[in-house]
Amino acid sequence: MASIDAISRNLMLDSLKEYAKRRIPFDLIRELDEKNEFPADILKEMYDPEILGVHLLMIPEEYGGISGGTFDIYRVCEALARIDLGIATGVFATFLGTDPLNVGGTEEQKDKWLRRIATEKLLVAYAATEADAGSDLINLRTRAEHVVKNGKIAGYLISGNKQWISNGGVADMYTVLAMAPGGPSWFIVERDMEGFSPNKHEDKHGIRLSNTAGLSLDNVYVPAENLIGMEEGKGLLQAQAVFGYTRVMVAAFGLGAGAEAMEHAIRYSQQRIQAGTPLCDKQGYTHKLIVPNYVHMEAARSYIEYTSLRLDGGEHGLQTEGAIAKYSASEWGNKAADDAIQALGGYGYTKDFPVEKIKRDIKITCIYEGTSEVLEMTIYRGRWQEHLKSRGKYYLDMADQLDQLHAKVPGVGAHASALALRALGAVLEECRVQKLTRHQHVTFKLGRLIAAAEVAACFSRAAAEDKYSETVRFDKQGWQAMARVMAREAALNTAMEGLALVLGAADTAGDLSDAVNIEAVQAEQKGMIADMDIVAAKLKQTFKAK
Repeated sequence: MASIDAISRNLMLDSLKEYAKRRIPFDLIRELDEKNEFPADILKEMYDPEILGVHLLMIPEEYGGISGGTFDIYRVCEALARIDLGIATGVFATFLGTDPLNVGGTEEQKDKWLRRIATEKLLVAYAATEADAGSDLINLRTRAEHVVKNGKIAGYLISGNKQWISNGGVADMYTVLAMAPGGPSWFIVERDMEGFSPNKHEDKHGIRLSNTAGLSLDNVYVPAENLIGMEEGKGLLQAQAVFGYTRVMVAAFGLGAGAEAMEHAIRYSQQRIQAGTPLCDKQGYTHKLIVPNYVHMEAARSYIEYTSLRLDGGEHGLQTEGAIAKYSASEWGNKAADDAIQALGGYGYTKDFPVEKIKRDIKITCIYEGTSEVLEMTIYRGRWQEHLKSRGKYYLDMADQLDQLHAKVPGVGAHASALALRALGAVLEECRVQKLTRHQHVTFKLGRLIAAAEVAACFSRAAAEDKYSETVRFDKQGWQAMARVMAREAALNTAMEGLALVLGAADTAGDLSDAVNIEAVQAEQKGMIADMDIVAAKLKQTFKAK
């Protein structure tokens, strides 16, 4: 996918921030949240090319779009999440709804439908989920039956129900996954087609500025040319082909909302005086509620950018990487938002402060576009295959590379990251030898350990660069301290939790205690509090109280 140059990208982001400041103040967001109201006028304005044209990112230039790359989309998704995650979800739904066309559409279909989306500012919905299917798209009950005329397939009659569809009640067009005689297939359904009707707007816990509704399809006739790709049975392949970058988008939502919550807490901590000094000067506050969370956010950013740049470089799929990015950013972002409420105390629990709403909103990032549990299994399966194919060398080879990096740039936590990866490789091998992956709990926990260790390793590599991200607001001392904190945590958790996991599932752990090198991992913890002090000081310096 093509990419926008940095200058144009930053101009777009500046325009988005300026629009939000002028058009979407927090008082309006709070009012719409209370009413559970979708701001259709705002979405239409954001789609207007004369104002923002945000939907054009997903549309190739030849069809009237601007050919945004994954990195561009991540930056915009993060910015949208900082404004409001409900509005961000409404935009994301159009991004997602265009995916089947971008991936599987014929040239004629792309020219017709993508051009219409671009020029007519159409809201789009991606209609895959069903009440009994959820993330398991194979169990589709929505059916598409042939309509035959003169011996040829003239169209399809689609019947079934969809649930939890973002933009479901407000979209102009829908990409609908249904079971055709030839297998799961995507179809384009327009809002005014006979037999099609959206259900009520759901009253949700969070993202209340997004529209979420079920869909009813009762013998909806769609012409044969609305079968995306003009070939039945390609639907699941078309859906899976984009999991890498669609999950990066949701990762960016977790990153943006989680970091926004943290930054509210950091600024509050400079103003709140407790026992004569501000909270930002108290380790008991910063090292529990602030520093670990912001470290996780920046570590997740490094992995999001790593995955985005690989996708923009022409690599396809990257389902495991997309799952790691989304799982890490959403889980850590959710924790950051929760701790932001704690950091503000009673104020954080009221609706007068944004962190209460951010916490309600961000939870959805752990659910949609693959629940955290589905992602744990996805991560485990992907890396388990790598472990088996490499005969146990996959993480050992990665650790060797990090040790080489440590020799060149010793201050980025690369040695601790290498210890985490070696411990992970040892745990995986013990699970193989003792056949422990027959326990589902073991596989889920392995997914969590894999994600944390890989993100820590990625952050160490990124922190060795002169500037690890165009978004970074810290000096080298700050981000390298963050990388060291993340790496130490990953090493300790992988070794200790991995050993505990094996012991909990088997009669013996063999020589795993030696293999995970607990003594070296413990020794690597030296300097952790000093580095957390550095991070706390950098956060205070960077996010001045307004």
